[in-house]
Amino acid sequence: MSGPDLLVLHALRCVGTAGLERVAATTGLSESDVESELIDLAVAGLVTRFAEFGVWSLTETGRTADVERIIAELESAGARPAVTKAFDGFLVLNPELLDLCTAWQLRSVDGVMIANDHSDSSYDARVLDRFADFHGRATVVCAQLSSALPQFGRYRTRLAEALGRAGSGELEHVADSTASYHTVWAELHEDLLVTLGIPR
Repeated sequence: MSGPDLLVLHALRCVGTAGLERVAATTGLSESDVESELIDLAVAGLVTRFAEFGVWSLTETGRTADVERIIAELESAGARPAVTKAFDGFLVLNPELLDLCTAWQLRSVDGVMIANDHSDSSYDARVLDRFADFHGRATVVCAQLSSALPQFGRYRTRLAEALGRAGSGELEHVADSTASYHTVWAELHEDLLVTLGIPR
């Protein structure tokens, strides 16, 4: 990536409206550095702040600028073929991740699907084992992406952190928080679509 300004701009493009903490987690920058970049981006008309909620969002000008700059990065690095190939691998894994999240949130009892209240630790452990197996294959895709473009480097770290915290008992890190495995995976999906110029 060209610099922290594009990291911050692109993070907002991928996560949507967000506060400093989430943008910092997404970019790997400190909250103070994120705030400084956001202020400069706001002066340039690329982002806006909703003070009453303490969050920031892209303007339409910002969305356009992000797409242009991200695609320019992709083309100047000659990375389109590698990112496209990795995206194909992502698409193979994506349905499995969605099935895993469903298994985490719902379970069958006497043939009836009910909400998983996480009272059955053995059931949760089996699903987390499946997540661990999935993660091994997801890591390969993330490594391919980060080799092609540094902007993708944070995803492998964030996915591993989410899975590790879930395994340590912070169950919301599977699919129920902005730092969850599912949320980070969804951000990666959005990033790939934007970077490759693929409409959702």
